[in-house]
Amino acid sequence: MTDKALAQADPEWLALISSAREWLSGPHGQLLLAEEQRVLEDELGRYFGGYLVHYGPGADTPPKAPQVQRNVRLGAPLPGVEIICEEQAWPLCEHAADVVVLQHGLDFCLSPHGLLREAASSVRPGGHLLIVGINPWSSWGLKHAFAKDALRQARCIPPSRVADWLNLLGFALEKRRFGCYRPPLASVAWQSRLAGWERRASSWQLAGGGFYILVARKMVVGLRPVNPSRREPMGKLIPLPMAKLNRRHSDS
Repeated sequence: MTDKALAQADPEWLALISSAREWLSGPHGQLLLAEEQRVLEDELGRYFGGYLVHYGPGADTPPKAPQVQRNVRLGAPLPGVEIICEEQAWPLCEHAADVVVLQHGLDFCLSPHGLLREAASSVRPGGHLLIVGINPWSSWGLKHAFAKDALRQARCIPPSRVADWLNLLGFALEKRRFGCYRPPLASVAWQSRLAGWERRASSWQLAGGGFYILVARKMVVGLRPVNPSRREPMGKLIPLPMAKLNRRHSDS
C-alpha cells in the first residue's frame, strides 16, 4: 500500500470499502466470515490450476485453494491486498484465472454490473466464479434494512438476480449454497445456544441462511461446422472505367 495509490483511488469507493472492512472486523462480520470460511474451504478444495483471484473488502486472510499454484488478492489499497486496482479496472489479462472469488464484492461496490464483468472476463473458459453475498431473504437481510452501521450500505442483491446476470455473461450455475443461520445477535451466549440449530440448518440447506455462495462455470463455446450453402450462379462482371487520379495528391 502506498500513499500514491491512496491518493489516486476514488474517495467514495475507498470510503465504502473501508467502512465495509471495519464492519466485517466486528463481531457480526466475524461470525459471518467464520461460517463462510468453512463453506469456501470445502468448495475451493475441489479446484486446481495456476491462479486463484480473490476480491473482497474483508481484512482477514481469505480462504485458499490448496491445489491452485498461486492465490492472489486484489482490490483497494488496504493492508493485505497484493494487487491494487479499482473495481472496474482489474489489471489482468482476459481468461487469466482458473478461479475467481468475489466475497462480498457485489455487496459493497459502486457498480455491481461493472465489477461482475471484470471478474467474469478474468475467468478462463471452463474455470469457475464463486460469489459470496449477504442473503436479503434472511435475518441478516432484515437487519440490513434497519442497520445504522456499514451493513446499511450493503446492496444485498438476491441470489436469483445474480444468477441471471451470470447466465447473460456466459456462465452456467452449478451450485447454490447457504450458511450462517444464526441471527446477528449481540449476545455471545445466545450465539452458543444456537450452534446446534446452525449445524442442522446447514445440513438441510434451507434458503434462509445469512449468506449465499453461487458457484458458476464459464461455458466453453464450441465450434459447430457450418454446412456450405448452395452457390447461386453469379452475374457477369461489368468492367467500370478507371477513376482519374488527382496528380497533385498522388505525387505528394
